[in-house]
Amino acid sequence: MGVINVTPDSFSDGGSFIEPDAAVTHGKRLVGEGAEILDIGGESTRPGADPVSEDEELWRVMPVLEGLADSGAKLSIDTMKPGVAKQAIETGATIVNDVTAFRYAPEMAQLVAESQATTCLMHMLGEPRTMQLNPTYDDVVSDVKAFLEERLAFATGEGIPEDKIWLDPGIGFGKNLDHNLELLRRLDELAAIGRPLVIGTSRKSFLGKLTGRDVAERIPATIATNVLALERGATIFRVHDVAEVGDALKVAAATVGSPAWTTPST
Repeated sequence: MGVINVTPDSFSDGGSFIEPDAAVTHGKRLVGEGAEILDIGGESTRPGADPVSEDEELWRVMPVLEGLADSGAKLSIDTMKPGVAKQAIETGATIVNDVTAFRYAPEMAQLVAESQATTCLMHMLGEPRTMQLNPTYDDVVSDVKAFLEERLAFATGEGIPEDKIWLDPGIGFGKNLDHNLELLRRLDELAAIGRPLVIGTSRKSFLGKLTGRDVAERIPATIATNVLALERGATIFRVHDVAEVGDALKVAAATVGSPAWTTPST
């Protein structure tokens, strides 16, 4: 899953692809590097980020969705707003990636169910503006697992087929360094829920804390976490550096004999 942030303030590439033509060109480049899914977002969810209006988010993402409709990749809209998701689906998106897992707008679940889209439900403690203010858990893996199971039950209760639901533990979303490492270490416990797991560690700040590297220099660290996640049961990898991580995953999958590393149906 290649990341396309159509924002001025995302932590890694904010401002780089705010112009639609640049974002579309980047998306096609990611497909050429092997991305099977393009995740397009118009609202930053980095720690401390401020929300944007629905109109602003639509203004950012719609030209990009239209420009990538024939890219050959599945299109994912990274949004918590039903109005944005609805227009994105009408433009060709088949995946709704909601970092609030339908908590911001519970009616999103009905939209997803009616459209027959696939959805990704992510764990986040609090909201982007506050999530990194002393995050605390009894046991981070058990707490995240319970949350994901509850959100899965809510989604299926709203009419979304279970085979249309992916889960994301939300690495870096309301977690400190130790929480992130514990989630990666025990990822198999989350895979046991039985739904495809999405992992998003790409270039994140906890990798910088471990390596001392700036954002643009965290590709090797990103590769390490994704290879470990593959071995522990993850199947979808949300990354900025598709070619580099993809090559590593191909080799890792062949080495460990992982039959699971295929794109789940949407």
